[in-house]
Amino acid sequence: MSDAEQRAAAPASDTGDVDERPRPQFGEYATPEEQRARIQRPAVTEALDAGVAPQPEPVVPAAAPVSAPTSGPGGLRGPLWDRVLAGGLLAYGLVSTVSTIVQLLDFPAYAESAAKVLGVDASFTNLSAGYLWGAAAAFVYGIGWLLTAVLTWRRLKRGRIAFWIPLVGFVATVLVAGACVTAALLGDQQFMNALVGSVPN
Repeated sequence: MSDAEQRAAAPASDTGDVDERPRPQFGEYATPEEQRARIQRPAVTEALDAGVAPQPEPVVPAAAPVSAPTSGPGGLRGPLWDRVLAGGLLAYGLVSTVSTIVQLLDFPAYAESAAKVLGVDASFTNLSAGYLWGAAAAFVYGIGWLLTAVLTWRRLKRGRIAFWIPLVGFVATVLVAGACVTAALLGDQQFMNALVGSVPN
């Protein structure tokens, strides 16, 4: 339909004037109410237009923060009793390791003091082998404690039970270091004869 035909078909107003606006193709003109609904004016603006004080919007409480897994100092996780027990075992192992290393570095005195504990008065004479194997045993004790501490720390960081690692590390270290001490003692046949002779039949 052309514009002229639309104007001819448009109804006349009360004053006899013809509405010259073209009729919309998809419906009538929207009323003011429909326009406001389509624009979606904020409630505050509607209240101000009506001369009414706007109502405050309800405050939505913030969501409570999600608590992280239980962690201790330095980001350690897992049960508290396990952290305390593992830390205590490592501390005790450190003191014992340092004391043993100091004694092993003077292996002749270490061997003779061990013999006195058995009630044997014997002198360790193979000094070169004693210092060599004593230093090796001291090294094993030091490395053993460090590896045990690292493995325990890593397991605690993952939140896993770790108290058993110092126990296993202690046993493994003593076995390897004991082999070094035995090799040093076997190098002094006279000292070994005195020890064996002290064993009751």
